[in-house]
Amino acid sequence: MLLNGAVVQEMLAVVKIGPGDEGVVLQAVAVPEPRPGHALVRVSATGICGTDIHVAHDEYAHEVPVVMGHEILGVVESVGEDADAGLVGARVVCETYFSICGVCDWCRDGRPNLCPRRRSIGSFENGGFASLVLVPVQNLHRLPAVLGEIEGVLSEPLACVAQCLLDPAIVNPGDRVLVTGPGAMGQLSAQVAKAEGGSVVLAGLPRDAERLAVAARLGIRTTTDIPAVDAFDVVIECSGSAAGAAVALRSARRGGRYVQVGIFGRDILVPLDLVLYKELAVSSGFASTPRSWRRAMALIEDGLVDLAPLVTRQVPISEWRTAFDSAAAGEGIKTVIIPQ
Repeated sequence: MLLNGAVVQEMLAVVKIGPGDEGVVLQAVAVPEPRPGHALVRVSATGICGTDIHVAHDEYAHEVPVVMGHEILGVVESVGEDADAGLVGARVVCETYFSICGVCDWCRDGRPNLCPRRRSIGSFENGGFASLVLVPVQNLHRLPAVLGEIEGVLSEPLACVAQCLLDPAIVNPGDRVLVTGPGAMGQLSAQVAKAEGGSVVLAGLPRDAERLAVAARLGIRTTTDIPAVDAFDVVIECSGSAAGAAVALRSARRGGRYVQVGIFGRDILVPLDLVLYKELAVSSGFASTPRSWRRAMALIEDGLVDLAPLVTRQVPISEWRTAFDSAAAGEGIKTVIIPQ
């Protein structure tokens, strides 16, 4: 491609260019160039997140056109000026924000995830459903050596779970914990809650049998029956469905805690009066922070989470549409796109 008389290299990418699911296409885009303080990362794999499905369906804030994808695993190809050249060749994962204002109350409080002017990769800046992605160097995390070739792609969702459950700690040793929804976020939440000493049950529907079997092999108790009312100290909603939220609220004991991890993507009806009747504490966590990333890396290094069994499908970028449909239908646990 020629731009102002110069040859511009191109790569294939999954791009949101317009409204609705039909506004997501596979097309050629320009290869990004390093800039000061940034790194060019060659993408090894990018996970399909529920947020990507919400972006495709216009249920999550974004701008167009934008290369989608934010659960990125890759190798640093090059760095711009004022960046550590020692990063070149490093296997990395990255935080999802591209830029923040740095001066608002939330930035100054160390909560960049809540910055009103935050611009994230995959929704407002080009993301990882492509061969190369440009990200700020300060957002990179070297992967622990204990990880295999692909499972590091789950580092970003793990950091999001850490934001919900570990800052501050939600689960205490001996707590009875219910997790609703056996997708990637539910599986990770169950593992983290167990690592914190909770007695964990992961709940799903009969159609989730294969997903629940993965959790069972990892030592997590599972069920497809609606749990007993008032049975759990902590309930963690990861299904992103009104039904899942209702089950969680009804299953929390009086004086217990409800944690929302999943995104609904729309207004829903839930029995919210149960928060009042039971005096439930309600909490959540949006995206991740540098602190939650440190927590996630420590969980991996200490062997407290097992990520490899959660990657259930790898597809080339040419099959992105089938992969999106599979993820939207709740097939498998984590589907990843291989762009090379």
